Amino acid sequence: MAKKFIDIMDTTFRDGFQSVFGGRVLMDDFFPAVEAAKTAGITHYEFGGGARFQSLYFYLKEDAFEMMDKFRKIVGPDANLQTLARGVNTVMLDTGSKDLIDLHAKMFKKHGTTTIRNFDALNDVENLKYSAERIKHHGLKHEVVVTMMDLPPGCQGAHTVEFYEKTLRDILDSGIPYDSVCFKDASGTSNPQKVFETIKMARNLLPDDTHIRLHTHETAGVSVAAYMAALEAGVDGIDLAASPVSGGTSQPDMLTMLHATKGMDYDLGGLEIGKVLTYEKELQACLDDYFLPPEATMVSPIIPFSPMPGGALTANTQMMRDNGIMDKFPEVIAAMQEVVEKGGYGTSVTPVSQFYFQQALNNVMQGPWKAIAPGYGRMVLGYFGKTPVEPDPEVVKIASEKLNLLPTKEKALDLADADPAKSLENWINVLKEEDIEITEENIFIAAACQEKGIAFLKGEGELNVRKKSQMEEDCKGEKKEMSGNYTVVVDGQKFSVQVAEGSGDVQVVAVDGESVAAAPAPNAPVGEGVEVKALVPGNVWKIIANPGQSVQEGDVIMILESMKMEIDVVAPKGGVVKSINVATNDKVVEGQLVAVIG
Repeated sequence: MAKKFIDIMDTTFRDGFQSVFGGRVLMDDFFPAVEAAKTAGITHYEFGGGARFQSLYFYLKEDAFEMMDKFRKIVGPDANLQTLARGVNTVMLDTGSKDLIDLHAKMFKKHGTTTIRNFDALNDVENLKYSAERIKHHGLKHEVVVTMMDLPPGCQGAHTVEFYEKTLRDILDSGIPYDSVCFKDASGTSNPQKVFETIKMARNLLPDDTHIRLHTHETAGVSVAAYMAALEAGVDGIDLAASPVSGGTSQPDMLTMLHATKGMDYDLGGLEIGKVLTYEKELQACLDDYFLPPEATMVSPIIPFSPMPGGALTANTQMMRDNGIMDKFPEVIAAMQEVVEKGGYGTSVTPVSQFYFQQALNNVMQGPWKAIAPGYGRMVLGYFGKTPVEPDPEVVKIASEKLNLLPTKEKALDLADADPAKSLENWINVLKEEDIEITEENIFIAAACQEKGIAFLKGEGELNVRKKSQMEEDCKGEKKEMSGNYTVVVDGQKFSVQVAEGSGDVQVVAVDGESVAAAPAPNAPVGEGVEVKALVPGNVWKIIANPGQSVQEGDVIMILESMKMEIDVVAPKGGVVKSINVATNDKVVEGQLVAVIG
């Protein structure tokens, strides 16, 4: 009897890169590994979409469409090249209008895509209908998705086999066209027994010839067990990655699954151990200079308590390192359970996983529920669709007050389509104002990536890749010895210190016996004014109030951008703005003085 053929999608170049490096891998660095994967006989790849679309414009100064074209050229015309889309969000930061959803499918088809895996983090089937229609209209294969996770202990109301069956039946009843069905667990927290029962349910519910897949991550340590349960239940395809971007926060390694299925009646994509070893050796060489975050290689037993997907986890830790707050990471993960529980149990996958993380970060940095992350707030208010269960009423009330928005039951697509800022005409006008060539690609880049997309198109994008060689150079620069005269403060007493290289004599002189008072706390009165300090590190995105302007307590003085969030800096009391101590685009650190109010 022939072994059952299991289709393997190689996620290395999309989810693998996203899960381990936050998507920050340059195309010319990894293309030799794509050649090696082709030589190894791999024909099904995840090669773009999801957060890996934006990361090229945000951090790499590269064009995702150009990367996709070059990838297609390497693997040839017959390979199944797959991307990831988020229903009404497609690959954008926010929900899209019908025109932008259509443009997404059109551009991805034009630039080499075969299949689009299409999910909604809330499992709101309404959010899948139009995007599915446009995917099929443009001649692409549509893989419709049910998103999965396990709820934190003690939580109930969603993410059971019965919940997934209802979601799948809603998809079938809606008439959504599809070519395959995927159960996607981005946090890797679904327990193997639930996976078995879910795949078994789908196998019985769907037509016999339906291709069913499971996608998971190793983050919680149960991915191989989950895949084995799915195989036993009758799954037709699974997703695997290649070392060094396998395991940990990513998918299980190809070699691991080949080992796990030895002696069983499964043919994993025709993969051969020797060829995979050669491919992985080439990939290792390609990525050797890239800094491998330690958390990307770890299995975390606490992830089921605070479900954080691998792709979002490393993207967030990279940003936390950039902002100098990596020490807060354990607190943020611990704070996520409450955020998930009160948010309505949307699946922890982009964009909802980012909403959870941003709100948990706010709760750690600014105090529980003192500030509402815009995405999280709009989610609990209904602007992204219907959450699996009703969010906590008190959190809904706080979000409504903080964001000055009323809760809504309108469809997310209808809200987006009615927003002039999400129209093609608006983005064409933006390109005209910036004197940027008007092409369909440029329109979509601008709409999907907004300010950073515009910066890329103007040649002003920033390169932010963590390579070991560059980090070593940076460290050498930091070790340079200083010389000269400096003033230091010790126990409130000022001293003038002469710093010299080598072992020369150093002179220390008290400055006229002058004492210095202890530094004031954030927003503490200083003289005739109140200092306003940044509560989180980030960039100054917009200054709202000017010196001399009267403000009321709670008025927004300026807006910081931090961790993909807009953070309001508000007046701690009413008065007159005496000074604004930063400028637009300045980088600020936690506790830095940004304004004084008299």
